[in-house]
Amino acid sequence: MTAPLYQYPAKTVLSRVVAKQRILAHVRASNRLRERLRDEVGQINWHAKLAHNTLNLPGTFDVPELQVFVITLKGEDLHRDVLRAIDRAIPFPILFELHGVRGIRVTAAYKRPSQADVSKWVLHDHYASSDWLSADTPRQPLPTSIDLKQLYQQLLRNLLPAPARQGEAQPDQLERLRAMEFLKKDADKLEKRMRNEKQFNRKVEINAELRSIREKIAAYDT
Repeated sequence: MTAPLYQYPAKTVLSRVVAKQRILAHVRASNRLRERLRDEVGQINWHAKLAHNTLNLPGTFDVPELQVFVITLKGEDLHRDVLRAIDRAIPFPILFELHGVRGIRVTAAYKRPSQADVSKWVLHDHYASSDWLSADTPRQPLPTSIDLKQLYQQLLRNLLPAPARQGEAQPDQLERLRAMEFLKKDADKLEKRMRNEKQFNRKVEINAELRSIREKIAAYDT
């Protein structure tokens, strides 16, 4: 998914380094997570804070503020568990920019206050991501929005592989795309099985199952 890189207004820019230990202090960190932070992350930078006092856009209950974090990578990519740890440590929605040898990639997961406990946040499983973009890609102004919630929705939807349906709420769109992603993985497995299958009758059965899954994918994609 190709999404634009944005130029954040000077008043929003913080550019504060966040120590890895500060992230670990707020989550139940396994040894594997500690290793990934050590081996995959060069630096975590709290790049920008999008809020009423920095962007002159009113906050909402769902999105009182929106944070932008820049993560400098040691290798080619970053495991999702590291993003989830940072997301769980910061009580606001976050847009991540990953900076590495492949360029810059923007990624984010939908995040909202818990309905059961407004002091807690619910994080969606899926991280939507842009393609890797050249580091010298021109940056665009932030999209025009009436409040921070609308801005967040626009930034997140730019990362999604398919547009929303008419009147479709963002959580519903995310669940639809997540279901479609699982179906595509199932289709890939069936295609591999069919290529390796020697018996004609089994090939016919697998092909019928594959056709059914592709029909479901098409239904989700429209």
